[in-house]
Amino acid sequence: MSNEPMRWLLKVIQPARTLASLPGGAGLSPETHAALLGVPSERYIAELGRMRAEARQAATELLADPAVASMVDRLPLRKGATVVAFGDSLTSEPQSWAVILSELLGARRAADGISVAISGVGGDTTTHALVRVGEVVGQQPDWVLFLIGTNDARTQGPHPTKTLVHHEETVRNIAELRQRIAHETRARAVWITPPAVNEERVAGHPGLARFGVRVRNEDLARVAAIVRDVDGAAIDVFSALGTPPPADLLMPDGLHLTVAGQKRLALEVLEGWSRLR
Repeated sequence: MSNEPMRWLLKVIQPARTLASLPGGAGLSPETHAALLGVPSERYIAELGRMRAEARQAATELLADPAVASMVDRLPLRKGATVVAFGDSLTSEPQSWAVILSELLGARRAADGISVAISGVGGDTTTHALVRVGEVVGQQPDWVLFLIGTNDARTQGPHPTKTLVHHEETVRNIAELRQRIAHETRARAVWITPPAVNEERVAGHPGLARFGVRVRNEDLARVAAIVRDVDGAAIDVFSALGTPPPADLLMPDGLHLTVAGQKRLALEVLEGWSRLR
C-alpha cells in the first residue's frame, strides 16, 4: 500500500477515535489500530507521525504571518479556557483544522494554558451529535466550535432517494444542540458550515464507492444555509472555499481535505472567531 491510500485510511477510518468509545477502546495500542486496518504497524506509526508533523508545520507557517499571529492573540479566550472542537472526520482526523488550531494556541499562547479537546467521529451526522453532545456538556467548556452536517447531506447507493438526514431534521437537530449548550453550559458556540466537495471525485473514488457514498453540493449548500441562519456566531467556509474548493485543498476522494485544505479551513475559523467579543 502506498502512502496516499494509507493516509486516506488515517483520515477517514481513524481507528483511535472510532474505537475510543468502546469498552477498553481507549487503551488499544497503535499496533492494534494498524492491524485492524491491515497495514504494517511501523508504516502506520510512521505515517501518523508525518501527518502530525505536517499539522505542526502548517501552524508554524500560519504564525509566520504577523496578521495571523495577531488574530490568535485576539481570540476571546481567558487564561485556562477550555475549547471543544466538535464534528465528524473533517474535525477528528490527525491533521484537522482543530489540530492546527491547537498547535497555533500552544505555540502563540502557551502561557495562557488554553486546552483544545477534539470530539469528532467519522461519519457522524447531526443526529449522532445529539447523542455525543452530552460528553461536551460534561466537560463544561468555555467555547464549542461545531463543524457538523457534511454527513447529513450524504446519500448511499447508486440511485438514492434521500439524504441521510432530511434538511428539516437537520434544522431541528441543530436547534437541539444549540439549546443544550445554551442551557446546560456557560459555553459560547461557534458554528462552521461544512465545505463543498468535488462531486465527480467523490462518485469515482473506489474507497467511497465501496460503501455507495455520494455527496451533492446542492444538498451541502442547504446544510450550509441552515448553519448560517443560526442565531449566533457562524463562519461560512462553504462560500469561502468555493464550490468545489480548489483541487489542492481536496484529497483524491473529493471529500476530505489535504493538509493545505485543513490549513485554509483553520485560517477561516481563526479569522471569523477572532472578530467575536
